[in-house]
Amino acid sequence: MTHSDSNHVNELLTEQREALLKTLKARFDKNMNRHQGLEWASIRARLEAHPEKLWSLQEMEKTGGEPDVVEHDDQKGEYIFYDCSAESPKGRRSVCYDREALESRKEHKPQNNAIEMAATMGIELLTEEQYRELQKLGNFDLKSSSWVKTPASIRRLGGAIFCDRRYDTVFMYHNGAESYYAARGFRGSLRV
Repeated sequence: MTHSDSNHVNELLTEQREALLKTLKARFDKNMNRHQGLEWASIRARLEAHPEKLWSLQEMEKTGGEPDVVEHDDQKGEYIFYDCSAESPKGRRSVCYDREALESRKEHKPQNNAIEMAATMGIELLTEEQYRELQKLGNFDLKSSSWVKTPASIRRLGGAIFCDRRYDTVFMYHNGAESYYAARGFRGSLRV
């Protein structure tokens, strides 16, 4: 079941919505380098016009992602949020890559997988390119790592890719998709 076809109305209560908007605005104001030229009033109006997106942002926040606006798509009029927590979100770690990987483990299975968690939250895993763009806005994953969207050609062969930042350099690596580690989670993006 994906976020869009679930039964939970996908809307926050008024007090939850206001608390989330306050948190997002404070983060927006504190990190202007991530979204130069964008105005909070326009972002807030867009968020209020799409309350189901606020639900997804709340899920990002609740799992430690610290979502923030990083881009505006002028053609579509959408604002793009990424998880901007210093390390891979704590509430999304120790997960393998996808359902197939989870089911392939004979023992010591993780509780979840990145692809299904993201779908349930209504977000997408960052691609390698998006991950590298995020790293231009700060130093992320200095101690942790994050699964990124894996090309089908790699996944077909049993692998998945993840990224991190070490030695002031962004690295992309591979692992078996069934692997999971306490320091590896995933970062997501959301278009509003």
